Amino acid sequence: MSSPNSPPVPLAAHEALRAQIRVAAEAFATDAQPLATILAGLVDDVERAMREPLEIFPVCHHSPSSAVHMVRRLRERAPRVIFMECCEDLRPLLAGLAECTLPVALQAFASEAEGFPADWAPLNLVCPLSEFSAEYQAILFGLTEPGTELVFVDRSSDHVFQWKPKPSEQKAAVAEAPAEDDEALAHPHGDARGVELGSSLPTLSSFTEVLLRNARVAHYSEWWDQYVEAPVIGSDYAHYREVFFLVGSLIRRLGRREEDIAEDELRERFMWTRMKSYLTAHGLRPQEALYICGAAHAVSRVPEFGAESSVLWDIPPVSGTKWRYGLLPSSYAAIERQFGHPPGSLSIADDRWRSELRKARLSAFKLPKKSTPADATDPGEKLPQGTSTAKKPRAIPASLPPSRTGQLLGFLAQPPPTADEDQETLLSWCTGIVALARKHGYMSSTADSIAVYQTSMLLCHLRNRAHPTPWDFRDAAITCLEKDQVPKRRDINRLCDQLLGGDRIGRIGYDSMPPLARDVYDRLSLLPVQLEARNVQRALLDFTKHPDWLPASDLLWKLRCLLPAEVVRPIMGQRQLGAAPPHQESWDLALGRYQGSIIQLGYEGITVEFVLEQRLRRKAFAETARTVDALEAVEQAILFLKSERLVTDLGSQARALLVSEPDVRDAAAIYARISRLIHYYRSFTRLPEWCADFVTTGYSHYCSLLPTTFHDRSAKPADVAAMLQFILTLESLALSLGCERSELIIAIRQAALTATDPVKLALLWSVECVLQLRNLSSLREQFDRVLDNPVALGTLPAWLNGFLLSLSFTPVMSSFTVELMSKAFAWLPDEVLMPWLPALLMSLREHAQASGTLATLLKESANVFPRTLSSLEGWNPPWEQRLTSTSTAKSLSPASAKANSGNPSAQALLRSYPRTVEALASLLGQPVQWHDERPADEATSEESRAVIGTPSEPIGSPLLVAHPATAQALASLLLNEA
Repeated sequence: MSSPNSPPVPLAAHEALRAQIRVAAEAFATDAQPLATILAGLVDDVERAMREPLEIFPVCHHSPSSAVHMVRRLRERAPRVIFMECCEDLRPLLAGLAECTLPVALQAFASEAEGFPADWAPLNLVCPLSEFSAEYQAILFGLTEPGTELVFVDRSSDHVFQWKPKPSEQKAAVAEAPAEDDEALAHPHGDARGVELGSSLPTLSSFTEVLLRNARVAHYSEWWDQYVEAPVIGSDYAHYREVFFLVGSLIRRLGRREEDIAEDELRERFMWTRMKSYLTAHGLRPQEALYICGAAHAVSRVPEFGAESSVLWDIPPVSGTKWRYGLLPSSYAAIERQFGHPPGSLSIADDRWRSELRKARLSAFKLPKKSTPADATDPGEKLPQGTSTAKKPRAIPASLPPSRTGQLLGFLAQPPPTADEDQETLLSWCTGIVALARKHGYMSSTADSIAVYQTSMLLCHLRNRAHPTPWDFRDAAITCLEKDQVPKRRDINRLCDQLLGGDRIGRIGYDSMPPLARDVYDRLSLLPVQLEARNVQRALLDFTKHPDWLPASDLLWKLRCLLPAEVVRPIMGQRQLGAAPPHQESWDLALGRYQGSIIQLGYEGITVEFVLEQRLRRKAFAETARTVDALEAVEQAILFLKSERLVTDLGSQARALLVSEPDVRDAAAIYARISRLIHYYRSFTRLPEWCADFVTTGYSHYCSLLPTTFHDRSAKPADVAAMLQFILTLESLALSLGCERSELIIAIRQAALTATDPVKLALLWSVECVLQLRNLSSLREQFDRVLDNPVALGTLPAWLNGFLLSLSFTPVMSSFTVELMSKAFAWLPDEVLMPWLPALLMSLREHAQASGTLATLLKESANVFPRTLSSLEGWNPPWEQRLTSTSTAKSLSPASAKANSGNPSAQALLRSYPRTVEALASLLGQPVQWHDERPADEATSEESRAVIGTPSEPIGSPLLVAHPATAQALASLLLNEA
């Protein structure tokens, strides 16, 4: 670092290192010139960064060595201003850190993306902070030091998304991006885009693979820990800067993709322009400032680089997006997943940070807690750049001591310093992991502890390490203890994370929360639970003893609609349309564990009710919204908001969406929801106008879809049945509101011309029976022929499935369905019935969940079949009785020839006036057949007869057959009158 009293660094300070790099390039490369040029550029970058009068502090995100050197540097001398690589619009959030427990994340959120692609909304950005990061220590120093200003100089949150690749550009970059864990969907940051301060992670996969393969390590974090962290954490400040400059130049030149370098250069031009503008505006010298940035940004080659450069960049304007800001709880696991670090790396870094502070006898900077809530600053309030809570200014040294430079080659050539072997720590790890493994179901013993210890030593020697590291211990534990199958929930890798420090979850203080989150905690504070507890709290609510808990219950049901299921989960109790709240409820509350979910609600509004209303409107009026979504929003608005205006708007939108429904896949859900709403309104008040319009619109709309739906193969029969259920069940209401039944009749006749699917044909015939366009006797005749036709038996399960579906909208087909199934079981032989039986059972299983289908079928079966065992012996089904009575039907000629042999005038009278007999047969519902007349001597023969009935139909009802006296008396009366 240069200063007013230190001479400039000579250009030949690193000439020896440059010469050695050139010799190495000639020895290991066939074409040494390109490689030598690249490697020599590394030294040039180091010299250029060291000569810069504005002191550059290179860091790596969550690096203990960076944090330790930051504490040393700031305790040695305080700069007048600290420039930091972080989004400039996140600076006002730092005032709320005093009430928080780390790790936390600075968050920017925008529910509407103005000027961005619509599918990007909502825009969400987080910048996580941990205690052992250099940037956090600098933040604490800037907030507590009287004479130091802290300024964020990186691009704003709006620029982050402006420079984000478009979806077409992102596809090419996905191939080289590290794959995320499946559990990433549940981490506290959600789907927010992460901003990492001082990122030094290479993005070129080929470079990373070569680096890890030659170092014989599994992760980049392990390579960084062995070759960067360990050598520089105990070095002096000058060597730390030179090594970080060198590594940053290596990653920038060889380890970054071209699109990443282009974005890095935009950020560097932005930051240098902001810094030079700030120095000019405040009249500060470059030597009075400190610039904290990532190691790759520290060796930038943009024209704006350097305080002595007069080049300034025209910063592009921000879009019209309205951003909201706040603090979000984070965790080590969330940071590791979002930025591609291996699990457990942050716990290892935290342990190294605390250990190094003890060795160096340093104390980290602390942010004092606020004494009163009145002193709290609203995290959403925008403060001017450089705002500090400091009260007393501290004198800044007039001159800064010179920095040693040019010793990088000696530092790189010297062997690593010797360190005492810490066998006690390794032994505690080995015994601890075996104890944890045994606790979680692994069959481990003391011999496994010895094996883990020896394997750790073996791995560290293979990897050229003096002592085993946590990475060596983890690999050794997995090798010695892991089995083919995990006994319980946690495997050895997770147990190592728990042993080495485990996951740490941050917490946001009450005063740092947005107003909505504070309102939620205030309204739920009267419940008998600890809302801030990390574990799940069971809340038992008895409203008979505590009626004042009902408002809190209402709030919990609203939060149930807004938050993930694991945050607020009802165990007992429910809210239904028209039903009073229950006397008792039970809830599982995890508000303390998922604090971030409630905080993010605060970015959408001031109160829970406002956010819920906005969510319901977005659900109903979205471009991809369907009718069932709008009806669900209507139901929730009635239950939780009780706003007639909102219900009317959502209901009108549901009607508009129904008209544009191109298919019937949501017909079942639509009918279920609208029927509940109709029953609700009829129970308390008259039907609202929007609901009446929905019924009439749905009746006409579904009638118009009937012809195409029966012909469309993509339409499922269950959906067609649900559509017919809507039409026929709500038909009386629709007709009373002005609809015409002719719409349905015309649609059914048109559908009959195109329907070919057996299931849909069964539904069509059922509707025709309801509309009296078809009678059941014709169906009986047709399916009797089906049962007699071996070729057509394969379609019988499909027909039955259709008739079962029809039971959802008409009970007319229940008796026929029972008759058809009974005939199939009675008539079909086993070789035909047994292969067909599984298909029937599967079709019945599909109807098990249908409301009323199987209940109607079972009720009809109970009415047909005998209820006692004694009545089973002489029982005949009704359809068999009709067949028996038909086959034994009594004719007028044969039976009456004997009975009326002494009264031949009766026969002559009947033959003379046949219309009387035909009218009587028509009254009984039976056809009549007259036989040919014979001579008088043969008039009494059995061949001369008039037979009432046919073999396929019975003679009258079973009652007349069982009691013929009534019919005979009627016949005698007619004869006497004649």
